Amino acid sequence: MTETTQGPAPAAESRPPVRVAVVDDHESVRLGLKAACLDAGYDFILAAADARELVAGLVGRECDVVVLDLSLGDGSTVTDNVKAAQGTGAAVLVHSIADRVASVREALAAGAAGVIPKSSATQTVMAAIATVARGDVLNNLEWATAIDADRDFAKAQLGRRERDVLHLYASGLPLKLVAQQLGIANSTAREYLDRIRVKYVEVGRPAPTKVDLLRRAVEDGILPGLDQDGGDAR
Repeated sequence: MTETTQGPAPAAESRPPVRVAVVDDHESVRLGLKAACLDAGYDFILAAADARELVAGLVGRECDVVVLDLSLGDGSTVTDNVKAAQGTGAAVLVHSIADRVASVREALAAGAAGVIPKSSATQTVMAAIATVARGDVLNNLEWATAIDADRDFAKAQLGRRERDVLHLYASGLPLKLVAQQLGIANSTAREYLDRIRVKYVEVGRPAPTKVDLLRRAVEDGILPGLDQDGGDAR
């Protein structure tokens, strides 16, 4: 019997550091977040006082997450600031004080990936940045509260099968497995998904991405939101 000697296991592939920019009109906040990001091992790209400075500073540079102050003092709107930050190719994490629920709703409607209170511990803010950088929704208490407080959400009139498809797909299953679980063809599952997206567009709540569909499913009670302890009930 021949003995074989195995070499060391290959090292796990390391991910590049998350690239972060901050937009806040208070210098102390910018400096504090910069220091925290560097301590967390993130690649700090830029600190800006407003969205215009952010966009100009990121020309020719890449950024994964923009931590955006909800209420800048330059007269700009929440929607415009979120859209400007998204236009750089980064995900947007809103940094908010606790009592601005209407503005938080506006930021989420504009496409922000989540909201983190300014009162949060530094470690919590850094974890939120990592979550958003992975492309995940920051499904926390502030996110759920903003949705629950909004009585103007128009529900898309989804049929039973459409709700089934949305439930499984937004839960994280690939469309092929959704079709298998429901006993339908892949093409049929795709048709249902296309129909779901059309219905959300019709009520003014477009859902072009899987993350958007997860939001809509939680908003409409198709998927659970948070448990009473503030954790993900799923």
